[in-house]
Amino acid sequence: MGIPGETAKQELLRNRHNILMPSPKAPPPTYRLKITLVGIEPPIWRVIEVPSSIKLCCVHDAFQVVLGWTDSHLHQFEKDELFWGVPEWDEFDELDLIDESKTRLAKLLKAQGDSFIYLYDFGDNWQHEVVLEAIIPVNEVAKTPVCLGGARRCPPEDVGGVHGYQEFLQIIFDPTHEEYEHLVGWAGGHFHDEFDLESVNETLRRMRWPLRHRR
Repeated sequence: MGIPGETAKQELLRNRHNILMPSPKAPPPTYRLKITLVGIEPPIWRVIEVPSSIKLCCVHDAFQVVLGWTDSHLHQFEKDELFWGVPEWDEFDELDLIDESKTRLAKLLKAQGDSFIYLYDFGDNWQHEVVLEAIIPVNEVAKTPVCLGGARRCPPEDVGGVHGYQEFLQIIFDPTHEEYEHLVGWAGGHFHDEFDLESVNETLRRMRWPLRHRR
C-alpha cells in the first residue's frame, strides 16, 4: 500500500531499495584429477588441479607438461564411445572428432569418480586413465593448473609403447648390455626415472592461461 498523496513513480523509487538482488553466481569449482599411464608398473601417475571450466585443448596442454611429453604426436580424449580432439587433423573423417577447443572439462566429468581416457601418440598408443578425484568449491577461479604430486618419469617419445618401454628400461640401467651405449645416445643421455614436481609447476606458472591455440 502506498503513502497517501504519493505518486506511482515516487512509490516505485521508494520500493526499489527493498528489492532483493540475486546472489552472485558461484565460480566454477576446481577439479582434482589423477592421471595414470595405463599398462606400466610401478605406475606412472600425476595429480593435478584445474578449473572445471577449462577447455579440453588447455587440458591437453597441462597434461603434456605434467606428464613430460613433448606434444610431438596426435592426441584425443575418449569417453562413452565419443572422441574429442582437433577435427582438422582427422583428414579422412574417420573418428568423428568433437572440437576440443569448444568443449569444457565439466562436459566430460560431472561427478566424483567419473573418468575418461586421454590418448597420446596413436603409434605408441599411450593411454592415460583420468579420474575425477575431488570437486573443490572455490571463491574465485584458479587461473593456473597446479600439479600436486606424481611418480616416475614418463617414457621417452617414440620408444615403442608399453612393450618397447619395458625393453628400454632393461637395457638403459644395465651398462653391461651391448645396446647400452646406443640407447643412452638415442635417449639424449642417462635416463633418470624421477619426477620433478617443482620444475613442472614452474613451467605451468610461466605459461599464460588460458592458452590460445592456432589451428
